[in-house]
Amino acid sequence: MQITIRKITDKDFPAIIDLINEFAIFQKTPWKATISLEEMNKGKDLFQGFVAESTDNKIVGFASFYFTFFSWSGKGMYLDDLYVTRQYRNQKIGVQLLNAVIDFAKREQCKKLRWQVSSWNHQAIDFYKKMGAVIDEVDINCELSLMNASS
Repeated sequence: MQITIRKITDKDFPAIIDLINEFAIFQKTPWKATISLEEMNKGKDLFQGFVAESTDNKIVGFASFYFTFFSWSGKGMYLDDLYVTRQYRNQKIGVQLLNAVIDFAKREQCKKLRWQVSSWNHQAIDFYKKMGAVIDEVDINCELSLMNASS
C-alpha cells in the first residue's frame, strides 16, 4: 500500500480527532482526550504536524509537534503525538512520520527533538531506540491543568 506523508491541513482535523481519541484509548486514558473540532480550529495556527494518508485518502496516522526553546540547548521541537492506527502498524508508517518530523526540525535548525513515551509501551521504546533516541529514565513528567484553575 502506498502511503503519502504530508503536512496537516485544517481539512484533516476531523480524522485527526478520531485518531487522537483512538490513541487515548490505546494509552488507557480516554478521559484525557478533550479536544473538540472547534478548539482545534481556533488553535490551527499552533497545531503543526504531518499525516500519513493512504491511496484511498484515509488518514491512518499522524505526528504533531511544536517549536520550543530548551534553556540548556536552544531551539528545539517537541513531538506531542505520533500515532498510527492499529491495522496500519508494522508497515514503516511510524518511521516515515518520525523521519518527516526529524527532517523538518533539521531544516528549521532545531538542535534537538524531544518527546515522551509510556513506560509500559515497550514496542514504542524499542522503535525509538532503533531510530537513535536516548530513553531518559530519570525525568518524570509533570502536568498542571489550567482548564478549571482559579485565578
